[in-house]
Amino acid sequence: MESNILSIIIGAIALTAGLFLGKFAFAKNTSKQIEDAENQAKKIITDGQLQAENLKKEKLLEAKEKFVQLKSDYDRDSLQRTQKANEAENRIKQKEQSINQKELNLDKQIKDNDAIKETLNRQIEVVNVKRTELEKHQEEHIRRLEKVAGLSAEDARTQLIEGLKQEAQTRALVIQQEIIEDAKLKANKEARKIVIQTIQRTAAEQAIENSITVFNLESDEIKGSIIGREGRNIRAIEAATGVDLIVDDTPEAIVLSSFDPLRREIARLSLQRLVADGRIHPARIEEVVEKTKRQLDDQVMEIGERTAMELGVHGLHKELIRMVGRMRFRSSYGQNLLMHSRETANLCAIMAAELGMNPKLAKRAGLLHDIGKVPDEETELSHALLGAKLAEKYGENPAVVNAIGAHHDEMEMQYVISPIIQACDAISGARPGARREIMQQYIQRIKDLENLAQAYQGVEKAYAIQAGRELRVIVEADKVSDSDSDRLSFEIAQKIQTEMTFPGQIKVTVIREKRAVNIAR
Repeated sequence: MESNILSIIIGAIALTAGLFLGKFAFAKNTSKQIEDAENQAKKIITDGQLQAENLKKEKLLEAKEKFVQLKSDYDRDSLQRTQKANEAENRIKQKEQSINQKELNLDKQIKDNDAIKETLNRQIEVVNVKRTELEKHQEEHIRRLEKVAGLSAEDARTQLIEGLKQEAQTRALVIQQEIIEDAKLKANKEARKIVIQTIQRTAAEQAIENSITVFNLESDEIKGSIIGREGRNIRAIEAATGVDLIVDDTPEAIVLSSFDPLRREIARLSLQRLVADGRIHPARIEEVVEKTKRQLDDQVMEIGERTAMELGVHGLHKELIRMVGRMRFRSSYGQNLLMHSRETANLCAIMAAELGMNPKLAKRAGLLHDIGKVPDEETELSHALLGAKLAEKYGENPAVVNAIGAHHDEMEMQYVISPIIQACDAISGARPGARREIMQQYIQRIKDLENLAQAYQGVEKAYAIQAGRELRVIVEADKVSDSDSDRLSFEIAQKIQTEMTFPGQIKVTVIREKRAVNIAR
């Protein structure tokens, strides 16, 4: 079909060419040119027919090749499907053979089990017969024994059991007493040995009773700037920090006096910043003190983290780490609380290792045993029970919680490490020079003095200064009027006089300050 169409097209082209040539020859009016045009047209037609035949042959050849290729692909696919079918058929036959073999084996096993079961049944029957005969012989033997002894078997058994029981109890009491005496002797020797070794292996610092900090100056000229006009600056520092500043004739030095080491540190750092900056006035003082407090909070966390890392106590809650850091600025009977806790932790670890217990758990409990002394808020609970409550709140091990709460016998000891914590706490505090009762009593009196004033409504801050000889009470101006300030000062003084015991006299100063602040933008 394609070749016919091609032939027609070529013929049409040739005819057109002939007509064109004819017209051309006619125009020239020469017969020779017409003849040449006809010959050329015939040649073109002949060439077109030859090209059509060649194209037809090529198309036929391509069709045959395509047919052969398709037939080859079909044969290959058919062969592959046949092979897969044969393989599947072989697998099915193999599975059938395997199943038949298993059925044969199962039948054989069933037959063997039936034979074994019959054999066992026959043996059980023989055993039952022999048991019956044995029971008859035993009953006959018992009757003969009862006849000879004049007692029934039950009576004889009872008498024998009672005799054996009394003899066993007597021997057990003797052995128990011997074990107890031997254990006491060995326990006392071993306990002394462990305590002595533990104390010898732990080096501890001596306590330093200190309630003042000396702030050194480059020159005495700076004292005037710190005091300020009419004492405004020094009053602002004392009101913001709760620390008493003593400016006397001591050259190039100012004494910071307070029972609270944390307050003294805040005042020292604030003064250091103010002196370095040179701008000393009440507004700047309050700003610097606030920044110093925030800086000290970061320092407290750093101290807690460093302490836990040095002792190898990991996984502490961040609040417990903060409390450990705050111990650095607290004292217990004149002994630095953090040093005491570190020493107790090391003692506990050594003693627990000597006793074959978990030293890491004991060290953890020793470090945290006094966290109840540095709470965020005052509470009526003792420091041991409060510490146990805080440890339980922040997910500590029950053994650690019990050891903290029981180290002053305020909670029942339920774990073995509890008495270890109690003993190591006593060892750390009982060293010569470790604690001073007088210092602790003074600090407690100062704290009670401040807490007494803060219990009144409208009181914002209360600071005991001048070694407890003066109590400065800062009230909120919008809640307490001037007349209320006079009454509040009188009531606090009367309450101190009736409820507290103190040497000399205490001056109560109530400070009420009204501030109006606006910002121009």
